[in-house]
Amino acid sequence: MEAREYIDQNAPGFFTAVAEWLAIPSISADPDRGGDVRRSAEFLAGQLRAAGFPVAEVWETGTDADRGLPAVYAEWPAADPAAPVALVYGHHDVQPVDPLEEWDSPPFEPVQRDGLLFGRGASDDKGQVFFHLLGVRANLAVSGKQAPPVTLKVLVEGEEESGSLHFADLLRAQRERLRCDVIVVTDTGMWAADVPSMCVGMRGVVDAQVDVRGPDFDLHSGSFGGGVPNPLHAMAALLAGLHDADGRVALPGFYDKVRPLSDAERQLIGRLPFDQKAWLAEAGNSGAAAGEAGYSSLERVWTRPTAEVNGMWGGHTGPGGKTIIPAQAHAKLSFRLVADQEPAEVIEGLRQYVRRAVPPGIEATVVSDGQGVRPSFSPVDNPAVAAGRRALQRAFGQEVLFTREGGSGPEADLAEILAAPLVFIGVGLDADRVHAPNERVSTTLLLKGAEAAAYLWDELAATAAELTAGR
Repeated sequence: MEAREYIDQNAPGFFTAVAEWLAIPSISADPDRGGDVRRSAEFLAGQLRAAGFPVAEVWETGTDADRGLPAVYAEWPAADPAAPVALVYGHHDVQPVDPLEEWDSPPFEPVQRDGLLFGRGASDDKGQVFFHLLGVRANLAVSGKQAPPVTLKVLVEGEEESGSLHFADLLRAQRERLRCDVIVVTDTGMWAADVPSMCVGMRGVVDAQVDVRGPDFDLHSGSFGGGVPNPLHAMAALLAGLHDADGRVALPGFYDKVRPLSDAERQLIGRLPFDQKAWLAEAGNSGAAAGEAGYSSLERVWTRPTAEVNGMWGGHTGPGGKTIIPAQAHAKLSFRLVADQEPAEVIEGLRQYVRRAVPPGIEATVVSDGQGVRPSFSPVDNPAVAAGRRALQRAFGQEVLFTREGGSGPEADLAEILAAPLVFIGVGLDADRVHAPNERVSTTLLLKGAEAAAYLWDELAATAAELTAGR
């Protein structure tokens, strides 16, 4: 039997089980839904056991004083103890559903129509996690064996949509049980249904607030204007100076650790069928592309770090005029980071920049915990990435290109704490309306994901010597 044949035969049962899981409203950001997140974890653990995993457990997170939401762990040892160990990562919590009135059908009453499965979590991330259960069963149906060709571990957290607050501590506490040679992340997407691709990196993020103060209270601009420093003027100049004429961020040391874009990846990005006019239309009908000189729009949003002003305020903003020199001005900033930047180092660079930028008579403070989310990256020539690409190409029957994503998750913690490379295997699309009303996923692509997963374990087993060389 071929993997594709097995998957097609078992698709109805697969979608029935997915729909049952999607009906559980596991919204991690809602304190009232903690019981539902636990029900979701217990459901998945049961499904993993039913799929054949001899070990499937619900793991608690946090401490008695700071209890988190449960994760799910499963393990299926390979017959050969020397086989590579692959860990699949995903999450079973989902985003809130408001505004509820914009849903065409109830978010936790999943339905299929027009080749799509609708429901919160259909794409992000329950549907994509679940295709691995079908994929491993298909692999075994083809091989006729009782165990997968690699030792397969699964870790599905319950707090990703609310910041993965306890996830790094869980990884450290369970490091030995989670030890692996490769981490398969199934929480990403593809370029298009007819242009399969795999993600090789996700940008990190860190934010800060800058507070600027001048006089102790607002001053009459007729009496003091032009004679004392104006905090709003100082803030405007500070923000204007964040970028140079080429769009590069002016913080000291900002680019010191930025990994340059390789010629190979740039060439592959350039082959994607990118329509900049359509992209700008999707970007709120933005009038023009902008950013760091020397890079395309895709290169800017995927491979280059950025500084953005998210908001600024100070002085009089109500109706009518008020002729004052305001006492304070404020701004919120965020920075998207790429490998190998560290959030805390970027914030330190911001503090240095602010100290140098403000004039005499102005005090400025930068408020940020500096933790943020670190970026992640997998070189396109990594053996594990190559194995993942071969698996996707077998499933889709065509060349698979490479993308990156601007979003942020716990992938950097996974790679660092477990000391293993990341391979992104996802089949979501931009059209899936992730985090929005009417979230959906293509049923055809979910089955393609299962097929790619069925091939992936054989491809990784064939790369055993390279993957396990560092043991």
